[in-house]
Amino acid sequence: MLAAFKRIIKSGWQGFFRDGGLALATIFILAMTVFIIASFFFTKDIGRILISSLRDKVDISVYFKNGTSEEDILKAKEEILQVPEVKDVKYVSPDEALVNFIEKNRNDLVLMESLKEVGGNPFLASLNIKSQQASQYEAISVFLSKADFSDSVEKIDYFQRKSAIDKIFSVAGLVEKVSISLALILMIVAVLITFNTIRLTIYNQREEIKIQRLVGASNGFIQGPFIFEGFISGLAAALISLIIFTLICWIFASKASILLSDINIFQLFVKSFWSLLLVQLAAGIGLGVLSSMIAIRKYLKV
Repeated sequence: MLAAFKRIIKSGWQGFFRDGGLALATIFILAMTVFIIASFFFTKDIGRILISSLRDKVDISVYFKNGTSEEDILKAKEEILQVPEVKDVKYVSPDEALVNFIEKNRNDLVLMESLKEVGGNPFLASLNIKSQQASQYEAISVFLSKADFSDSVEKIDYFQRKSAIDKIFSVAGLVEKVSISLALILMIVAVLITFNTIRLTIYNQREEIKIQRLVGASNGFIQGPFIFEGFISGLAAALISLIIFTLICWIFASKASILLSDINIFQLFVKSFWSLLLVQLAAGIGLGVLSSMIAIRKYLKV
């Protein structure tokens, strides 16, 4: 048994190096396949963080009439926090609202001139409210309009922002669905290409397979070297994919941070390193071995 296993390993190594060009082609295709699979898992995490960040930026505000004391507004804040749908409430004073406006629009000369013309502080005190889920903002706005402090409320901006909120979450849902669909399509295409590449390798050795069958070699003995070749190719492909993935994350981390300010791609990669390594090894070796098994079994009509 051990001797047969050694012969299979030796034959697999010899076949792998003998089919140099096809072996490299197989490794290349497998590496691309593994890279696509790893990219799907990695970008899924990035997408989750981006969507979470996007959702965290969505909120509504309730503005209080001039003359409403800060004490009354803070009491209203405590009342709002008791609502199950509410995740967080932040008090924004008129002075803080003015500072935020200036910071945000300091380069807009027209707005800055308009602010000077108004004189004083035109901003109202407000409570900035975040819900547990996007669908709950409407229920919160209904509560605000009927609350005990509603007589002190100047306006609730939910209805002015409703269409924008709905669009944000519609786009977020669409991005999730499209990314999953695209990744599945790419993986299926890559698997088919890998299978056919390995099948071509086996086809090139058809005469050797025929001779082995004529001398009474078992199907397991014939299959063994090809399965081992698939293992080698898958392992090499996984390691190549990991190197490429590491280099891409390291090189583009600083550039990507300009567009994705909430995410450091290389730090996320380091954090996910072991899970990504496991995914790539499983994908590379699994695809290499499985494709070899299917290809040789079909060829031998086992």
